[in-house]
Amino acid sequence: MQGEIGNWLQLIFRWLHLVAGILWIGHLWFFNFVNAHVAKTFDAETKKKVVPELMPRALYWFRWGAAWTWISGFLLLGLVYYMGGALFADPTAEGNNPMLWLGVLVVVLIVGFLLYNTIMNAVKNIMVANIILLVLLAGVYFLLNEVGGYSGRALYIHVGSIMGTIMAMNVWMVIWPSQKKIIQAIKDGNAPDAALVAKAGARSRHNTFMSVPLIFTMISNHYPTVYGSDLAAVYLAVTLAIGFIVTWLLFNKSAKVSAF
Repeated sequence: MQGEIGNWLQLIFRWLHLVAGILWIGHLWFFNFVNAHVAKTFDAETKKKVVPELMPRALYWFRWGAAWTWISGFLLLGLVYYMGGALFADPTAEGNNPMLWLGVLVVVLIVGFLLYNTIMNAVKNIMVANIILLVLLAGVYFLLNEVGGYSGRALYIHVGSIMGTIMAMNVWMVIWPSQKKIIQAIKDGNAPDAALVAKAGARSRHNTFMSVPLIFTMISNHYPTVYGSDLAAVYLAVTLAIGFIVTWLLFNKSAKVSAF
């Protein structure tokens, strides 16, 4: 019965994870590929009318989509890997302790975001920030692989969970607080703080860059040919690079799309 209950819980959480993820990433792409360019065409009076009506509604679904994507994803991580036996490359190895490594993961997520946040506040070039993020991810990958003995499947999904956590924290700790102040300023007929606009925009763009490779890690558990290969780390690095390049191309394309 316990196995059957676990399967049902996995089904429910996967369904929630997918629906919430679509809600979140869909709005993220709308903000960056559509709304960012449309907003540039608004005069002050139009912004005062449109922004207070559009953005609070869109940001509601955006931030709660992010929250439920993260919550369901973390629950799935616990069910499948830390309680389901899929964490280690050799489940029978002496000294395997899933709860110890769950604690390590929580510390990595907290410290990782604090470090990431510090870097993002100091580095203004988004591509340089992306490179720094990749270096940090490589370090965590090495830790989980060489010290933790994680399976290839677990390594891929944990890279995705780290990016997803950074993205969700960006939403709740940077983008949403900044947007509340920006929206209020526009509603009052004032120009929003330029530094605040730039900060929220940078985090939103960085989330967009992470979103494409993040989706790959979400589906990677279906492809043991990739995560089970001796070149798994190389495949993952290439995928991350391709994801960033694809997103960069989408940003360029979005700037050229015009109204009829």
